[in-house]
Order: sequence, then structure tokens, then C-alpha cells
Amino acid sequence: MSYVLGIDGGGSKTVCALMDDLHQVLGRAEAGPSNYQSIGIEVTFQSIQSAIHNAVEAAIIANYVNIDAICLGLAGVDRAADIEVVKGLVKELQNNKLPINWALQPANIVICNDALIALVGGIGQPVGIVVAAGTGSIVFGRNHEGHTKRVGGWGYILGDEGSAYKIAIAGMNAALKSYDGREISTSLLEGFKQHLDLETIEDLIEVVYRREWGVKQIAALAPVVDLAAASGDIVANIIIDDAVKELVKAISTVIDAIFTTDSVLEVVTTGSVWRGRCKIHERFAASLVKKFPNINVIFPRYEPAYGAGLLALQTTQI
Repeated sequence: MSYVLGIDGGGSKTVCALMDDLHQVLGRAEAGPSNYQSIGIEVTFQSIQSAIHNAVEAAIIANYVNIDAICLGLAGVDRAADIEVVKGLVKELQNNKLPINWALQPANIVICNDALIALVGGIGQPVGIVVAAGTGSIVFGRNHEGHTKRVGGWGYILGDEGSAYKIAIAGMNAALKSYDGREISTSLLEGFKQHLDLETIEDLIEVVYRREWGVKQIAALAPVVDLAAASGDIVANIIIDDAVKELVKAISTVIDAIFTTDSVLEVVTTGSVWRGRCKIHERFAASLVKKFPNINVIFPRYEPAYGAGLLALQTTQI
């Protein structure tokens, strides 16, 4: 029996799934972050090593387990130079004291961006499109020939349309314009005041600038816009509709690049934006299906680490 490791490494945590060739997860564990672009390769290595060790221990197979393949889907791994860095990490893993008998060949080591494993895990196969809309946003597709297309993922300054961050920023902009009298009245003004316990909306300056809020703190304000939209606020609903339009446009770009307009596809949606109360998921699905009738919009069937495990298993069946 073949055993493989699927690694999902992101900016907040690392997940490892130990799987067999029947696609069963025998052990699973989480550890710290592993986006080496932001935290460095040493911390990334420690997180991945810890996740692997704990996943193997959780499986209770034997003192040592034979690992025939590994897939690491890591945030920030997009370029050839990134892949070489992670290859060095895999080599170091094999030299460390893990309860593993490594049986890896170069063909059995898969290193990719976390968007691919989100697609494979979400759908259960490596064909389709994933639209991730959380703090940031990215759309990624792969067709039957193995051709891929990425749209977005450029970060909060250069892109991330449809993300929680951009929704929150648009909401605060609208509230301040309403306060100035430049735009129509909106409940977003009171919404942000209540959510942040502000005496006046002008105190947003102190919150956002003087507290040096980062992307995650600002993105966490997106539910204020969501709640206002769910309550019928016109301005908030325009913001949500604009987010939907951007994500549909991104998917259209992927379809134009590697699929056809009549392709039968599944689109998996991941990220915090889709859990909103304003029915953004339903609005997105309706808009997309109206344009591409053969598309089925779904929530993830499995987690990204499982998708990484499936990609690792593929290498053992060649």
C-alpha cells in the first residue's frame, strides 16, 4: 500500500494529511504558518515538519511509515525560484528525525501554489475552477489537458477584487462619502460606528491609520457591509454586486483562456466572503450560470490538504 503526504501551507496555519492509496486520510495535523515569503524558510520548515510528525503519529500505523510521494501546496509559491527553495526544504525533511521511511523519487514530489490544491480538494479532481474570496482573492482553473490559468491574486494594493478587504474598503469609503454629503445616505455609517464603538465616523482615522491596521484587520470589517446589504441598504448592495461582477469577470477570463463557453464545469467557492448573510453566494452563482449555463457552483467537498494528497497519489499511479 502506498502512503503519501498532502501539505496545505498558508499564512496562518499548515495542515498535513497522511493518506493511503484508497484515498483515505489516516492521520491529520495542523501546525503554524508556512508562507515562506512572509515568515522565512526556517519557520516554514519547522511548521511543515511539525505538521508531518503529528499527522504520522495520529495515524498509529507503525513505528515508521513508508512515504512514496508528497505534495506541498504553499501560499507564495508561484515562480521557478520558489519551487527550488521548497525542493531544498523537502530534501532537509528527509534528513531529519521524522518517524518516516522516505521512498521519494523526483517524480513523486509535487510543489505548487495553494490555489491548485484548493481546486483539487474542493472538487475532488484536478479539473475545474476555484474562486477564493477571503482576505484576498484569486481565481484559478485547470483543464483536462493540464493547462492552467490564474486570474488575480495580486494582493491588496494591486488587485484582490471581490475580496473581504476590498469590500471593507469600499464600505468605509461609502460611509465617509455619505458623511461628507458626496453620496446618498447609507446605514454603513452607523454600521461602522457601532461595530467599532466609535463616537463619530471621523474616528475611523484613528482606527485605520494611527493603530496601523493591516490587511487582515481591515478585511474583518467586511461583515459590516454584508449585514447592511442583507438589511436592504442600497449602497451596501451595490458594493456586493460590484464584488460579484469582478469575480464573474475573472472566471470568464479563465474560461476564455483554457475552456470553452459551453464546457461542463464545476466552480468551487472558498473563503470567508461566501459565508455572508446577504446571499452573495446565491447572487454569484445566478450571475455565473446565466452567462455559462453548464457551470455548477459548489462549496468545497474536501479540504486543500486532501487535494494535495490526491495530487501526490497521482504520481504513484503513473
